[in-house]
Amino acid sequence: MTSPRRLFALFFLSAAVVVAAATKDFQPAIVYDFGGKNDRSFNQSASEGAERFKKDTGIAFREFEISNAAQREQAMAQLAKRGATIIVAVGFTQASAVEKVAKQFPEVKFTIIDAVVDLPNVQSVNFREQESSFLCGMAAALASKTGKVGFVGGMDIPLIRKFALGYTEGAHFVNPKAEVFQNMTGTTPAAWGDPTKGAELAKSQFGRGADVVFHAAGATGIGVMQAAKDAGKLSIGCDSNQDYLHPGSVLTSAVKRVDVAVYKAFTMAKADTWKAGQIVLGLAEEGVDYSLDEYNRKLITPEMEAKLNQAKTDIISGKIKVSEYKAQ
Repeated sequence: MTSPRRLFALFFLSAAVVVAAATKDFQPAIVYDFGGKNDRSFNQSASEGAERFKKDTGIAFREFEISNAAQREQAMAQLAKRGATIIVAVGFTQASAVEKVAKQFPEVKFTIIDAVVDLPNVQSVNFREQESSFLCGMAAALASKTGKVGFVGGMDIPLIRKFALGYTEGAHFVNPKAEVFQNMTGTTPAAWGDPTKGAELAKSQFGRGADVVFHAAGATGIGVMQAAKDAGKLSIGCDSNQDYLHPGSVLTSAVKRVDVAVYKAFTMAKADTWKAGQIVLGLAEEGVDYSLDEYNRKLITPEMEAKLNQAKTDIISGKIKVSEYKAQ
């Protein structure tokens, strides 16, 4: 006859085996966009979300950094064949690959960031970037001594035009006469990884009188921020909180919580609460914001902070309506 103590031990051993098996069966994966997971911007934010999931759960994830467009579909298909439970695709450029591979592997869950793919096993996460950009435009106009501010975008696409429109509206909300210079780095994915070109565009805008320049350009923005530092001007970071890159020179950052989107996708998939469909995150959902920390605290005065926070409240309530960019 088996003793109660023995049965007790066997019960917990069996439970541990079941949990271990469930954990082993759950295999999350992520495919980064051009620029790689160490771009200190969009992809890095996604990577941080995946790493936080790993730290909190002890579950490792598979990852792939593309070097050419053809690898997107290949990587996703290979991850699915190797047993991935959920694959997060970072970036709008992966939409066609997700659509094709998701149809091939209907049992695999896919979450795509910054695009919409309408399939029963795809979750599409997008952001109201114009809302955080509006606040950054306000900050730029409040800090500017010349009344001229700049914007450097990466690839010229509607998503980046959305950043630019919000930024311009925010600057004009503070100063209707403010001049806002705009330049896009290029029309191909290479525009995300050209810090030299980013620096050149920033210097050109500084030469025209801008004293604050906001980038929405991925790794290209690193050049924008370095140029601002070198010229004694101010920059505004994007996607990740980039205030730490040049303390005292980065006015603020338009934070886009891609890390939260990735973390929640993995977490929900593991808990079997993941759902397909569209999710849109803005200020109200804490999906976007402006940054304020020890690195830029001296640049954002209490008066500026009060105005930014009031505008934030008014955007959430609907009192201030930030335009949604519509492609022509």
